[in-house]
Amino acid sequence: MTSISSQLVLHPTVSQSIKLGSTTLGRDKLYRAVQYFARFLAWFFLSRGNKEQAARWNALKSHLALGRKLMRLGKPMEHLQAALRALQVYSAQETGEQITTIGRQLAYFGYLTYDAIVWANAVKFITLKPDTAQKVNKTSNRFWLAGILLSITHGLLKAGRLANEAKKLRSKSGEKDIGTEADRELKQRTLDLARSVTRHQFIIDILDVWIPAANLGLVNFNDGVLGIFGFITSVMALRQQWHIAAKK
Repeated sequence: MTSISSQLVLHPTVSQSIKLGSTTLGRDKLYRAVQYFARFLAWFFLSRGNKEQAARWNALKSHLALGRKLMRLGKPMEHLQAALRALQVYSAQETGEQITTIGRQLAYFGYLTYDAIVWANAVKFITLKPDTAQKVNKTSNRFWLAGILLSITHGLLKAGRLANEAKKLRSKSGEKDIGTEADRELKQRTLDLARSVTRHQFIIDILDVWIPAANLGLVNFNDGVLGIFGFITSVMALRQQWHIAAKK
């Protein structure tokens, strides 16, 4: 019995889950997945007239959203630092990518800064007038939308550059003076990995962009659709963090 318990408790999957949960980013992605699934379920039950179940899931969604805002209080500075680092690295070939990276990081800095004010007002640490609170929330969503749109633009630019580099590499595969075949294969694998990461982020951005757009009234998607979109992107990001935790 002790042996079975040890095998369960010390199982590599359990250990990896602990590693994932020990990181702020890992917990945030897990909470986000539950939050958006709860949003979907709240809509699902409400659409079928089950107000009691809808209220339960809606309360869970709201509390998780508020808790995630608390976890992100120091994050604006991370994005500001990332913007400054991107500003210091110049590459003529990647000027468009650099500009969109800086713009994206600054947009996320603005989004999370205003989001912190939304949290402070929600927990009654500060008191904003209803119209002021609405303006702050709208500004936060505008920054969020801008950040995702810049991320999409960055992804398109990077995907185009990587595709051109892969094409050039394939065109030189028959030449004998470009290095060893092993060298070329290593470069090809690196490019393939970079393209895969870029596509992964692009899919996340394409789905996530509708959430702030809906919050701003630019599109008319219901909570069920937005909940599923948010859940899918959360699981995608969580899987990425899972693989990172496995390497540690």
